[in-house]
Amino acid sequence: MSWTGNKSTTQKINRYEIVVDNVSLPNGEEKTFSYLQGTNGVCILPITDDHHILCLKQYRHPFTGMQWELPTGAIVENDASPLDAAKRKLEEETGYLAEHWLDLGSFYPSPGSTSEEIFLFAAAGLRASDQHAETSEPVELEKVSMETLKTLITDGEFNHGAGLATVLRYKFKTD
Repeated sequence: MSWTGNKSTTQKINRYEIVVDNVSLPNGEEKTFSYLQGTNGVCILPITDDHHILCLKQYRHPFTGMQWELPTGAIVENDASPLDAAKRKLEEETGYLAEHWLDLGSFYPSPGSTSEEIFLFAAAGLRASDQHAETSEPVELEKVSMETLKTLITDGEFNHGAGLATVLRYKFKTD
């Protein structure tokens, strides 16, 4: 059961593309459907040798405040794979490199409103490098225990969707 595309237009606004499709439904009805054409991304669960998690506190303008997050970012043209993007983003946002990587699959954060797919990874065997965070993204790096992260999540203080998906996939894969 699928929709048939009749006409599609795309409008770019800053870093987003808005796609407006005119479609025919299986019952013959015509409908306009719009969504964000997203850039695919990565999210990383960085685990230290003493089993702590490197989290970020970052200002997010839509919420006018600091948000708890895991390292996350877009896959760009120079990245040969999602794993390459994850390695780049981990170093940029935390100043760490990882020796070991666990692929946790991918997910669609909001399949009814965006085409974005986010690839999830756990990283271990961390060693310090240089942090290269973007100047528009002031970031505070916080090392928290898995128990503290669990409390942040259950208390509703950690609301980062990609981070929640990454923690969930990691817990299910390693339990």
